[in-house]
Amino acid sequence: MTDETAGPLADREWRFIAEEARDGPMQMALDEIAGETAAAGGPRTVRVYRWQPSTLSLGYGQDPETVDWEHCADRGISVTRRQTGGGGIYHDVDGDVSYSIVAPKSELPGDLLEAYHLLCEPILEAFARLGIDADYVSEPVSEIWRPACYLRELHPAHDIVAAGRKISGNAQYRRRESVIQHGSLTYSVRAAEHLAAFAGHDVDPEQFTERVVGVDELADVSRSEMVAAVESTLTEWADADGGGWTDDELERARERADEKYADDEWVRRRPDRS
Repeated sequence: MTDETAGPLADREWRFIAEEARDGPMQMALDEIAGETAAAGGPRTVRVYRWQPSTLSLGYGQDPETVDWEHCADRGISVTRRQTGGGGIYHDVDGDVSYSIVAPKSELPGDLLEAYHLLCEPILEAFARLGIDADYVSEPVSEIWRPACYLRELHPAHDIVAAGRKISGNAQYRRRESVIQHGSLTYSVRAAEHLAAFAGHDVDPEQFTERVVGVDELADVSRSEMVAAVESTLTEWADADGGGWTDDELERARERADEKYADDEWVRRRPDRS
């Protein structure tokens, strides 16, 4: 760790969890459980994770009719619903790298923009180490198709672009005592696969690639090298010790995944339902 890469919360107790491959419901459940751990006085968490199988994560208020359920079932694509808002994201098992940062709410800025920019510091640093000039989009960019997160209006608070195209989307939700921020970083654009998971649009892959870019298009690095960069910047930013989930956390996460994130009542919930 150096003074340049350590964040302002590096004097707290953090644990780092290296990239794990799990299904979508379990990944979302683990984020929520990490929030409960931080709120209860346990360690804060920084982690990197992989969606296996490839997963379509719906935004909190997204209409399930925007999903091509038959296509997802035929291709073995898992579908879950996030706690965070925005549109759906197709997380390709090889094309996506995801992370989360979880800390007590009292330790983070109350202003949403300030909180985003604080927690995205290690993400921007990771892109820099990969030789990619990435930053927040400087001004809003009009939407192409709202139900897809990467085709929505780009927002300077949390959308990161490189070469004029979106390379990372970040979102956060707040519990009574904790903040959970997670984000998707594109290693390789899978435009046709991404669009095929959705229904009711006429967007073609060329339009998608005009909006979205992947690390592999901008730098000669492997996915594992990208993961290593993200893991190192998160670890240094938090000055985190290597760690893992407790047995209790894993048990509760499995229960939460079964009861919520894999349950049709949650996943196919209509936006007009509370």
